Amino acid sequence: MVNIQDDIKSLQNYESFARFMGLIHSLREETISELHEAPSDKMQQISGRILTYDQMLQMCDWEKLQTTFKDRM
Repeated sequence: MVNIQDDIKSLQNYESFARFMGLIHSLREETISELHEAPSDKMQQISGRILTYDQMLQMCDWEKLQTTFKDRM
């Protein structure tokens, strides 16, 4: 059975994966900006998107990727 954590660990060795996760990080930041200007009826939906981006970044250890590929991103 394939373990997603093993797959992610393997992907962390690739600069292209780090760039992709950088895109996810940028999308998260843009979504946070949207939240500041959003009407109250949209806040829950936008917050859900931010949470999803956060979970992806945590699962892929974004901080480690940034450190590993800091000179190449």
